[in-house]
Formats: sequence, C-alpha cells, structure tokens
Amino acid sequence: MIRLATAVERWPIAGTFTISRGSRTEAVVVTAEVTDGTATGRGECVPYARYGETVEGVRDLIARQAEALAAGLTRWELAGRMPAGAARNALDCALWDFEAKRAGKPAYALAGIPAPAPVTTCYTLSLGSPEEMAAAAHVAAARPLLKVKLGGAGDPERIAAVRRAAPTSRLVVDANEAWSAETLEANLAACAAAGVELIEQPLPAGDDGLLARIARPIPICADESLHGDVDLDALKDRYDAINIKLDKAGGLTEALRLAQAAKARGLSIMVGCMLGTSLAMAPAMLLSGYADFVDLDGPLLLARDREPGLRFAGSLVHPPEPALWG
Repeated sequence: MIRLATAVERWPIAGTFTISRGSRTEAVVVTAEVTDGTATGRGECVPYARYGETVEGVRDLIARQAEALAAGLTRWELAGRMPAGAARNALDCALWDFEAKRAGKPAYALAGIPAPAPVTTCYTLSLGSPEEMAAAAHVAAARPLLKVKLGGAGDPERIAAVRRAAPTSRLVVDANEAWSAETLEANLAACAAAGVELIEQPLPAGDDGLLARIARPIPICADESLHGDVDLDALKDRYDAINIKLDKAGGLTEALRLAQAAKARGLSIMVGCMLGTSLAMAPAMLLSGYADFVDLDGPLLLARDREPGLRFAGSLVHPPEPALWG
C-alpha cells in the first residue's frame, strides 16, 4: 500500500529576489513523498499567489489524495482528481520518482525519451534600478545566458545598463505582465537594441491581443498566459514561444504532452521554474531536449540547496542523480 506524506519547507534566498509583483527573501515550497515501504518517490512544488494558490491550500490538496493513493490511484488519473497547478505537480513528480525507483529504471526511460544531457541555464537578474541591475550584471557577466527581470517605468534604461555591464552574454527578458500598450513599442525597441533574444509575457494575460496586431521584432514567449489545459492554437497568433513550468502545467506528465504539442505547432519552448530547490528542477530536466531556452536556475539563487542537489558548473546544469530524483 502506498503511503503519502507532505511537508512545508522554507529555503533562504541569497539576498532578495524581485520581480514586477514584489520581492522575497525566502522560497517556500511544499513537498510530497510517496512510499510503499521499499521504494520512495519525492516531488516539490512552489505555490504561487498569482494563480490563487496558498501554501496551506496546496499542502492540504496534496494530503487529501492519501486515501486514493492507498487505494491504487495512478499518475495518469491525477488530472481527473486535481486541477493543474502546484499541488498536482508535486504529487505527479513524486509518482514519477516512485515508479522509477520501483522499476529500477531512470524516469526518462519510463517516459520513452532520450537521456537528458547537461544544458546551459539562464541566470536571473532581479528587478532594480538601472545602476543596481548593471552591478548585478557585471558580477554575472561571465555567464553565457542572462534572464533580465523588467517591469515598469525605466525599462529601456535598465536593459541598456545590463547590456553595457554584460556585453558578451546572451539576454532574455521577463516583464511579468508589467508592460502596457503605451510602453510596448519603446520597450521592444530598447530590447532589440540590446540584442535581446526572447521576451517573456510583456502584457497581462487576458489583455495581450495587441501582440497579434504588431510586428514582433523579438520572439515573444507566453508565461502567465499559458497553463496546462491551454489551447496552444489560440496562442499562436500572439506568441512565438511558450514557457513550460511544471508548477503551472500540473506536473511532468502534462508538461511532456505540452512540449510535444508545442513543437508540432512550430512554437519554441522555454523550460522554466518557480524559485525552488533542486528537487523542483530535477524533473524539468527531462524537458530540456525539447527546449530552445532552459531556465532552471532556482538553486543558484538560494543561499543553500538541498543535499544531494543538482550539479552546476557555472551555468551548466547536469541531469539529476537517482539519489535526488528519477
């Protein structure tokens, strides 16, 4: 019989992490653990208030599946019992890990996909003044791929300052829905001048129709506009790429389906994350083979990571060892 345990953990951030919606000094995660007494599988999720989630609500939603799991609930049946979101992600990933441990096979083999290889991840620069962001970019200038958080008045000055401080790094931008119809043109021009390769979610989800009516000099990536049950065909006129996050999709099972469907429609893919530990990043590594951009730098932004964690060599992140996940 499978038993379920869930826990809330707090992990300090190295400094402060700031986006357009606010700042944080710690990552609060919820874990799920399933075991039959011999094999044990773990998953981690990050509840996100932007989607109406609370830590307590996510923990309780996971815990409510204990009886069904004991009765034989499978990973494939989770979507019928739980909405897409953080809670389902933690449990879905725990079941993937459990199945891999019980079968003695890596999770990628169970998924029928090639083994993930080491990949270069974005490294995120928090939102701040142009001077603050330039200083952070200078420290990170040796990293090959930087993700720049923007989000308000002064964004052209911010991205120009980052480019001057990190002249050789590739740049992607994440506005977290903070631009408007009035600022879009100037911000796009500033990003083009800085050589930005991708812009995530410039306009609010639900108010992004303008993207279908303008020339897009830089590919635009859907983040907040994308969820696990989204109609990808409805996004194609507004976006050139999608950011697949396990916490939004509701787990690796749905994320793999999304990645395959997006590729079939000619959409580029970023594999992204919320701010969590290596346990949250590890399952997402299975999506890296589909990805044009990988943004799994959560552990790099923490003051400490769980042990064992993913192995990073600068911005190169290696696939997880079985002791961590999968």
